[in-house]
Amino acid sequence: MSFDGFFTHAMVHELDQTLTTGRVARVSQPYPAELIITIRAHRHNHALLLSANPTYPRIQITTIPYSNPAVPTNFTMTLRKYLEGAILHSITQVGNDRIIKLTFDTRDELGDSQQLVLVSEIMARHSNISLVNQKTGKIIDTVKHVGSDQNRVRLLLPGATFVMPPKQDKLNPYLPNQLYSDLVRQYQDPRELAHQLQQGYEGLGTDTARDLANRLLSSDHLPTTYQQFIQHFDSPDPVIINGKRKSFMAFPPAAAEEDDLQHFTTLSELLDNYYAQKAQQDRSKELAGQVIKVIKNELKKDRRKVKKFNQQLADADAADRYRIRGEILTTYLGKLKPGMTEITLPNFYDDNKPLKIKLAPELSPSRNAQKYFTKYDKLKASVAHVNEQMKLTQDEIAYFENIQNQIDLASPADIQEIRLELQQQGYIKGKKQKSKKRRKVRLSKPEQFHTSDGTLVLVGKNNLQNDRLSFKTANKNEIWLHVKDIPGSHVVIRSTDPSEQTILEAAQLAAYFSKGRDSDNVPVDYLPVKRLHKPNGAKPGFVTFTGQKTLYVTPHKLAD
Repeated sequence: MSFDGFFTHAMVHELDQTLTTGRVARVSQPYPAELIITIRAHRHNHALLLSANPTYPRIQITTIPYSNPAVPTNFTMTLRKYLEGAILHSITQVGNDRIIKLTFDTRDELGDSQQLVLVSEIMARHSNISLVNQKTGKIIDTVKHVGSDQNRVRLLLPGATFVMPPKQDKLNPYLPNQLYSDLVRQYQDPRELAHQLQQGYEGLGTDTARDLANRLLSSDHLPTTYQQFIQHFDSPDPVIINGKRKSFMAFPPAAAEEDDLQHFTTLSELLDNYYAQKAQQDRSKELAGQVIKVIKNELKKDRRKVKKFNQQLADADAADRYRIRGEILTTYLGKLKPGMTEITLPNFYDDNKPLKIKLAPELSPSRNAQKYFTKYDKLKASVAHVNEQMKLTQDEIAYFENIQNQIDLASPADIQEIRLELQQQGYIKGKKQKSKKRRKVRLSKPEQFHTSDGTLVLVGKNNLQNDRLSFKTANKNEIWLHVKDIPGSHVVIRSTDPSEQTILEAAQLAAYFSKGRDSDNVPVDYLPVKRLHKPNGAKPGFVTFTGQKTLYVTPHKLAD
């Protein structure tokens, strides 16, 4: 099931029971299109998530931790100004559509009571969150500004009059109707009936329509079946269906096998479980947009450099061609005449076979010979410099490929630290600080895992974490691991004498948090921390070491 109108109906019912009459304690916007409103209700704090993410739009109570950006957005500041301390008066759904209105009682700057409405539109790429003054109908602000160049029907900008999306010519399924009965008489094929139900009823997603069609076609009494179906959304039994295509529904579909169902207490708990990994990766990618762009541009430049350096080295390998030509011209200098463009002379380095040599007609015979010697000397002298630059460029490519690998497994907090690292390295320009006092950035902690015997294993998720883990957190006699010759995380076993099984499991973990995670046989080096060394001026995350042992393992992630 997608987050359709029926699921929205069930979610509104759940949120209304949990949050109504609660007071807004805090407003945060941890991600560009996602809002967290902390509401104190019934002696508990609840984190209400409103997401206008185009891929995973939804509204729910969440328990997944989040971290706020260093500087709040303008939208966040506006909501804090108008909503903090406000009372949540009601949560309602517009028809059976994916539009939810949260009405708050608060006071204006003069102390007069006023009602503000936060409208959450759950509509894929058109999803949005708008704060509206109920009395005037004017928009105070929206999480996504939509101008006339994007939508001629609806302006979603501060100061504009809020207009609801155009209403579809469909029936509200909760109002009395006989459409379902008429459709069952006309269509006996479940798929066709499901399609016709979608065309006739508001807010009916594909999975919900198929389930309703199956129930109606097998019903002995259509009105009872229909009423039971729509009323079930007021008392849901949330499930994730682990079939060929993982999906979620407010209650088990009629055709589902119990073994495929994973039950949850609330719809919000279901969504946290369903979206935990998917949404986290999407949030990370969204936050990493600028970082990914910078890395791609730097890699493109570096790979172009490597191509150029390889050409220069290839030219240098052919330097002897110029020396030979210079020596032959010097030997037969008397045969050269001013104004010649080429000459054929015996090559005494190749059994006196004839060799055609190009000449510059404007140069004297001796200057033509000297020109070849100069080219030879220049190419030979460039080899050392080119090799040095090639090594630096290849190291930088490895550095950026390592960061790309980290982004694939990064949490939003990791992305912030990767951005900070690139700012420190000069690849991203940092924002100018208004005050002279710099805000100190607190690094997140490495991820923690435990092996089967309970030994703690720490994994650095970005280069700043890796450096701190390897050179500050870890003790010198503890065991350090890293995949061999490919990008990956620094891994530390918090034990000076771990068992072979613990080393094996930590190696599997190191392979999982590496570029080789999709391989079956990954080499992992391990050694005491005291054998690590960080060269002066080396980039974050780069180390050298000696005396390592190597294990070949299949990547595997341990339990946290």
